[in-house]
Amino acid sequence: MASSGVRHGQTGQVQNMMMKFHRSTNDVEFDFEGENLIKGETDGSSYPNGGLRATHTAGGYLAVDTSSPIFLRGDTVFIPSAFVSYYGAALDEKTPLLRSNAALNKHGKRLLKHLGLDIGERDVVSNIGLEQEFFLVPREQYYRRPDLQLAGRTIMGRDAPRGQEMCDHYMAPPSLANPALACMQEIQDECWRLGIPLKTRHREVAPNQYEFAPLYGYNTTQVDQNLMVMQIIEEVSARHGMAALLQEKPFNDVNGSGKHNNWSIATDDGIMMLHPQKINKATGNPAAFAVIMSAIIAAVNEHGDLMRMAIASPGNDFRLGACEAPPAIVSTYLGDDMTFYLSHFKDGKGEGEYIPQKKMLDLGTHEVLPFEVPSEDRNRTSPFPYGGARFEFRAVGSSQNVSMVNTVLNTIVAEKFAEFSDAIDAGADPHDIARQALNENWKVIFNGNNYDEAVQQELTDRGLWRIDSGVEAIARFTAEKNVALFQKMKVLTKEECESRQMIMHDHYTGTVEIEAKCMIDMIQQHIIPSVKAAGVGPLGDLEAAVVSLKEALGEIHGAEESYKKAQLSRVLRLETMIDIRAVCDAAEEVVPANLWTLATYKELLFLDQHTAVAPDTEPTYFDE
Repeated sequence: MASSGVRHGQTGQVQNMMMKFHRSTNDVEFDFEGENLIKGETDGSSYPNGGLRATHTAGGYLAVDTSSPIFLRGDTVFIPSAFVSYYGAALDEKTPLLRSNAALNKHGKRLLKHLGLDIGERDVVSNIGLEQEFFLVPREQYYRRPDLQLAGRTIMGRDAPRGQEMCDHYMAPPSLANPALACMQEIQDECWRLGIPLKTRHREVAPNQYEFAPLYGYNTTQVDQNLMVMQIIEEVSARHGMAALLQEKPFNDVNGSGKHNNWSIATDDGIMMLHPQKINKATGNPAAFAVIMSAIIAAVNEHGDLMRMAIASPGNDFRLGACEAPPAIVSTYLGDDMTFYLSHFKDGKGEGEYIPQKKMLDLGTHEVLPFEVPSEDRNRTSPFPYGGARFEFRAVGSSQNVSMVNTVLNTIVAEKFAEFSDAIDAGADPHDIARQALNENWKVIFNGNNYDEAVQQELTDRGLWRIDSGVEAIARFTAEKNVALFQKMKVLTKEECESRQMIMHDHYTGTVEIEAKCMIDMIQQHIIPSVKAAGVGPLGDLEAAVVSLKEALGEIHGAEESYKKAQLSRVLRLETMIDIRAVCDAAEEVVPANLWTLATYKELLFLDQHTAVAPDTEPTYFDE
């Protein structure tokens, strides 16, 4: 299924038949009792568990998650569940997210009450919307790429004469002659049957790159549904003669794929806490929005390292800061109008309400009527821009299970809500607390071009969190302040933090080992034979490259600590293997096409140029 084997954080499934056998009567009863719904038991030691389970202490327990809907697919009823050890330690991605929801609810309600709104038995919830990007490539050519099959990305490959320089793929009309359209229609259809409305589909920037976007909703539901969407994308694409690639950077020199995480908070009856007019009206406090925003700004500034940790998937090391995704420097974009308002607020120049200014565009023609646009422009270079009632975490990787991303966002904001409420309980004025937070954390606000290298140096000099290496970002998981945060908010214990850090480092190392072994095989089984057959090419350099790769793998295997293994793996991946890739690509450049056995970028990346005829039937979107 293309990249499914290298994605971390997929669903784990135990499928039990709804059957009981009565030995006394030899009768078979097809039934599913309530006790089987409430709790299940399985082996917890065979999953990545970071030492929380072992073969001799293997118990793992499933308990139904009532916040996420059950759904039916094929002959199976799928019941979203939490998965914990015999002692209650989280073995899954869901349990910490649920705990962070509880923390956000508890302290969000406290702060709202201080601001003038007592929601009683109602809850404060986190809602998200996930924009899923991916590539579709011809399956016939996919089978000619061992690296795509086993690692999910191309570890070598000369650029095709054409890439994305013409800017002609983004939002280009889907063609009936291209199998991608029929594939996407079937994906939408199948998701619709599961209650997953994929509202938007379109082509993305790179050739063969596409995107789906659903309706937003409660975070646990959206995470579960996104995991199913990724699985369905892979399964359906195979039926259409294609392979879906969900890895962040499957191809060199064209854009990689992300999963934009649109995050917002609201009461469960619809009062949006990040919408200035709605929250100010609900609380009767014209500065309520400013107080809430100041807490979030403080959270981003203080815990930018955790935000960076949460997006430290192996593929993101190639993507962040490459002028296709935000850099690995954590800042937030608010827009000029809101920044001006908050600047006056922090300086004590006014406590009035922030009212976004409506902007009308008149194109100067009667055929197109004047229309309203958002009060602020869109900044695609910011890792965490405000977008009107939500923040968009743009740096998330396409292959990720976003549970940890939202666990971090919920937890760091819950902590600031708690600190604000504690200070108010002690007699402080909410507006004074907000002003102090803004003055102390103002440096994290940046509305300019984050791609500019001079700007990146400026932000670094400001003291913002900048962690270019995913391995080093993962190491921040167990920093003293971060363990204290998770413990205080009752989201993760110290042992759970340590286990997850180990799992993430091991996953990084395992990914690089697979890539390096693929590179060895491809050089020995494909490139060297092609070079010998052609009688041209860097044969000696290729043979030396194999030796270098094997030595580097041996050094990794000889290291004892998971952190050290991951550090060595990063050097192998981002230094040694990049140099060797240049040698392999130089060989591809001179070997005749009829002697080159690997699928080329030209053969992989241009469905529009390689596909045949339009389908015989009219396209359908959903069952009628």
